Amino acid sequence: MELTREETRTRTFWTYWSASATSAVGSAVGAVALPLTALLVLDATPFEMGVIAASAYVAWLVIGLPAGVLTQRLPLRGLQVGMDLVRALAVASIPVAWWLDALTVAQLVVVALVTGFADVLFSVANSTFLPSVVPKEQLQVRNSFMSGTHAASQLGGPSLGGVCVQLLGAVPTLLVDAASYVASALLLGRLPDRTMPATDRPPMRAMIREGWDYVTRHPIMGPCMWDATAINFVCGGQMALFSLYLVRDLQAPAALVGFLLAAEGVGALVGAALVPAIVRTVGSARACLLAGFVSVGGAFVIPLGDGAVGYGMFALGTVVFSAGVVVLSTATRTYRQIASPPEMLSRVMATVRFVSWGAIPLGGLAAGALATWLGARDALFVLAALTLLSPLILLASPVRHLRDLPDH
Repeated sequence: MELTREETRTRTFWTYWSASATSAVGSAVGAVALPLTALLVLDATPFEMGVIAASAYVAWLVIGLPAGVLTQRLPLRGLQVGMDLVRALAVASIPVAWWLDALTVAQLVVVALVTGFADVLFSVANSTFLPSVVPKEQLQVRNSFMSGTHAASQLGGPSLGGVCVQLLGAVPTLLVDAASYVASALLLGRLPDRTMPATDRPPMRAMIREGWDYVTRHPIMGPCMWDATAINFVCGGQMALFSLYLVRDLQAPAALVGFLLAAEGVGALVGAALVPAIVRTVGSARACLLAGFVSVGGAFVIPLGDGAVGYGMFALGTVVFSAGVVVLSTATRTYRQIASPPEMLSRVMATVRFVSWGAIPLGGLAAGALATWLGARDALFVLAALTLLSPLILLASPVRHLRDLPDH
């Protein structure tokens, strides 16, 4: 029986969701196993941990802007499948080198760089693909659902990763991450392709500049981008320091590290579940302001206490911080997908991520250097203070006068 258009869209979305969920769980496992490989197998220093964390995101500074044009010109499905396979091979090289007794911190940095470049192209293509298969009126709900799925993976993935590291070792656990990329590629290969029409292809530089000017001059998208940049700088620092802080300051075993890092997933799941209700009740613009202040409070709780109290404060602060970040990111991402002209969407997404995600490696490097000087705990307090920039940026923009972002 021939499927209706709506049934086809529904089936396409669930295949897209299955690929995203599979990859997200594997990546969450890898996010625990990779830093623990550096700490437990290679005895990495705080600065080396910062370099590894930064390497995973430095690609946004290098190809973040061209990625929007490349995504617009290449088949979206083929690009996503190719990047999944590149990431699978890169991650699998770590266990191979370990078995050959040739693993070094330098290789972890190279793998982080390679997967980071693949992440850039995959991420822009992935976020551009969703609006092509979901009607505008369903985007808020679907984006909330995707955020919830990511949150669930962040809840289960780190816990699974910590247990796997405890039972198998840090390096063999990375094979789970590699396998998830292969599974994602197989699922994405079943999706219909989406490609920009072959006509009307201006020079890449002109297309990049058009996307840049559109976002930076936009009265709402511009401030939201700088707000996300401030938050992501803090997130980059946290990614560099969390495992270090838990292992060396709080003396947490590997399995407990995984469960504590899973607190991010709890917060993200809570935030994603609350987004539709919060947006309906107070409006998307006010939700962004509220979420910014909530994240500040959570960031200051994270480094409090020692021993069991320290574990509890870390988990509580991470839940609160990540819940606020998810509400903010979901509301602003949905607005960009709705308000951007279709022919500009991939370049809008790439511009925003070039700037905001480009702050992640800078935050990782800064946090690694700061922890070398002050220690991980005090460095986390400095990051918490920087989180205040998020709501302040929105308060200084037209967003403070709005109920909903599209009201402007």
